[in-house]
Amino acid sequence: MTIRRADLSDPVRFVKGVGPSRERQLANLGVFTAEDLLFLFPRRYEDRRTLTPLSSLRPGTATTVIARVVAVEKRTTAKKQLSLTTVLISDGQGMAKAVWFNRVGLENTFRSGLRVALFGKVELRNGVPQLVAPEFEVLEEDDGEEELLSIVPLYPATAGLHQKTLRRIVRTALEEYLPLLEEFLPVSLRERRRLCELTEAMREIHYPTSRENWKTARRRLVFDEFFLLQAGLALRRNRAEKPLERAPSLVRGHFVEEYMNRFLPFVLTEGQRSAVEDILSDMERTAPMNRLLQGDVGSGKTVVALIALLAALDGECQGALLAPTEILARQHFLRLSPVFTALGIPCALLTGSLGVKEKKEVYAGLESGEIAVVIGTHALFSEGVSFARLGLAIVDEQHRFGVLQKHTFRAKGSAPHVLVMTATPIPRTLTLTVYGDLSVSVISGMPPGRKGVKTSAVSPKKLPAVLRFLKERFHLGERAYWICPLIEESDSDLSAATARFEELSAEFGAYGVGLLHGRLPLAEKERAMEDFRSGVTRLLVSTTVVEVGVDVPEPTVMVVEDAVRFGLSQLHQLRGRIGRGNAEGFCILVCTPSTPESRQRIEAFCSSDDGFAIAEADLRLRGPGEVCGVRQSGVTDFRIADLLKDQEILRLARAEAFALVGEDPELRNTPLLAERVFHVLGRSLNLVETA
Repeated sequence: MTIRRADLSDPVRFVKGVGPSRERQLANLGVFTAEDLLFLFPRRYEDRRTLTPLSSLRPGTATTVIARVVAVEKRTTAKKQLSLTTVLISDGQGMAKAVWFNRVGLENTFRSGLRVALFGKVELRNGVPQLVAPEFEVLEEDDGEEELLSIVPLYPATAGLHQKTLRRIVRTALEEYLPLLEEFLPVSLRERRRLCELTEAMREIHYPTSRENWKTARRRLVFDEFFLLQAGLALRRNRAEKPLERAPSLVRGHFVEEYMNRFLPFVLTEGQRSAVEDILSDMERTAPMNRLLQGDVGSGKTVVALIALLAALDGECQGALLAPTEILARQHFLRLSPVFTALGIPCALLTGSLGVKEKKEVYAGLESGEIAVVIGTHALFSEGVSFARLGLAIVDEQHRFGVLQKHTFRAKGSAPHVLVMTATPIPRTLTLTVYGDLSVSVISGMPPGRKGVKTSAVSPKKLPAVLRFLKERFHLGERAYWICPLIEESDSDLSAATARFEELSAEFGAYGVGLLHGRLPLAEKERAMEDFRSGVTRLLVSTTVVEVGVDVPEPTVMVVEDAVRFGLSQLHQLRGRIGRGNAEGFCILVCTPSTPESRQRIEAFCSSDDGFAIAEADLRLRGPGEVCGVRQSGVTDFRIADLLKDQEILRLARAEAFALVGEDPELRNTPLLAERVFHVLGRSLNLVETA
């Protein structure tokens, strides 16, 4: 008979106490293997070390009691028609009640005489103490108090899986599988940073023996999450900088100088000049540039990108600019192609809507080198696209593209320099995670002459006043956006936008009203944008399709309906569509914040026009998973680390990881660390080949 050896990759059903139904329940928590179970960390703890007699219960305190059930009652409340289960309990010294709302079947769990342990907050109701929605465990007659009276972990919940059962399963997994978890941090690093051993940290995080020991354990596990990510990012950066072929050394020359001296219509801001120097210095090296250009909406990133493209042409290479939407790609082309034409540089547009013949002509021009610059969408990833000598690839609105897409783009040239750009301000801590393998340039400040945007929030009851304000601005010859919320492309959302368009057309028909949303055919989208750009229509009713890159500098007013449905960074992107000329802008949020959190978000947005300050507020209020829409394959999915609370540990872990990889680029001296990095993050960071 062969005895099966335990392995961390064992399906969770191999853990004692896990059958088919519990396997399905655990899957809802993202637990599929024994290792996943070890890393299912408690969401909080209850200190149950002190047992309180029922006669000593005090309102407002959290407490632990052991008592027997006296009576059970289930009824429906008269006012709100809620199901109410009440259990009367006694410990021989006093009596109390435990109450639960809308707990189906709970009345069948309790019976008279049953011994139970309850943990919850005490309230006083009609002179009788009661525990409101307490956690509870049904006790056997021989159950002692030792395990009950401890610091108890409470794990993420899922339907049908009680905390007592989940704790028992986790404890079993710790006993059987924790010895298999190998220490991967070098001893010197652990000693230098005073980090406890991994197995010790795992035991204490699940079953802490004291607050100090728990803090020590958490610090180790937070460090691990950040360190593994930063080591992975450092490895990816090394691989990008050390390809099989060297990148071309691109030195600024005739085209850059002529544009700067003859065609540039304004003086670059200090932020733009600094970014240009960073980029051009990178492009002169033979190690491929891998740089992120951050700049608030309207800060002038496009000009910086243009100068970078011209530097590529000075080096007798081709340049490519990738945009996330066809609208934005066409706008870039319309804006940049006149410059290229004036300088005698062949430029082409490549999008999915081009005809077969037109595409083939572009393919041939890129392959021969006749076309020097191409601006396009995902169509640039097509198999038919190859370059004679691609020197620079620019990815606009980088967070709209995945890691694999960027690598595919890089593969179109032997080893091109890569510049990624975003107008979504990203907090520094998030930059270190999502874009931690990139060098970063930030364009701070706005071009001179901008008067800014005044932002205010009004209730839907004030819509008539908003309409009157719009009419005043139209009389002055100004233009405006009216944004309808669109979170998912559902029929109801589109119907709402269409209905609002019809209402506003009846009100402002004399000024011209257009409609723009994602489901319109491309020709209709372009017609709507061109009418708005030329002033044929003064008001554009739109969904969030205008968020990224609709470049019409003249509009001065934006009305955002149901603004609480948007994240702060998304609102900031929208607001950046106005006030880009010399006139003052006005952003009006129509909403009724119904929660403290939503009120905080709206107040934070109205009080600042600094994109980075707003992004920090968004991170604080919503968490990293939603901020800026930058979630990428688990890069910000931390089990225990908190980007806000643990910034110092993040900086420490990053410094240690990059130093280690700098000394040992393939982690040959730390094979267990290498194995852990590839195991945890290999696929999400594209460190391993994926099918």
